[in-house]
Amino acid sequence: MSWTRHLRRTVPPVVAAAVVGGIGTRPTSAWYRSLDKPTWQPPPWVFGPVWTALYASIAVGTARAMDEADTAERRSLERQLWVNMALNAGWCWLFFTAERPKAALAEIAVLEASTLALTRRVPALAPYAAWNAFATALNASIAHRNS
Repeated sequence: MSWTRHLRRTVPPVVAAAVVGGIGTRPTSAWYRSLDKPTWQPPPWVFGPVWTALYASIAVGTARAMDEADTAERRSLERQLWVNMALNAGWCWLFFTAERPKAALAEIAVLEASTLALTRRVPALAPYAAWNAFATALNASIAHRNS
């Protein structure tokens, strides 16, 4: 499993996104609890296990793709992953901390574009792209219901 050597390049951006995004996420805040949310929003306990699995698959899937790439492609994938993870963490701060669902919606649209571009290079990230698409729809619904 030579791909495991690339985990040293993929784990840091993923862990950074999880930690920074986690710090900015406040689902128990009075503001968030007061929002009108759609009935199809998953229960709160779903998000932790889903994100844990997604973050692990992002790190492993990208490491595997890096193993098959040349040096320039590996560097490019790593940069693209850092950008994507920064967008991932940034959404949490815009939505939960800044309490700006419309701004977060614009940001998550950019995140989804970044995720789709990354998924074209790393097909194993398709579940992450699908979850982001779902999150975009959820964010859009919340922004619309609470404007």
